Amino acid sequence: MSDVTRLHHALPLSPAINKAVTELDATIAKAIDAAKAAGLPQGLVVSILHGHAQVQTSIMVS
Repeated sequence: MSDVTRLHHALPLSPAINKAVTELDATIAKAIDAAKAAGLPQGLVVSILHGHAQVQTSIMVS
């Protein structure tokens, strides 16, 4: 996912947060690659990710 442009926060982020974001991105990319290699349909991968995003959004606005 190196072709993804990150939006930066208005304030500088700590190195720990930057490291966590980079690790999260890499882990998600590896999981997607593993799922595709295992034969999961791309639509299922997308729907699972979308479901997690909706849950996290709901938590943030609660």
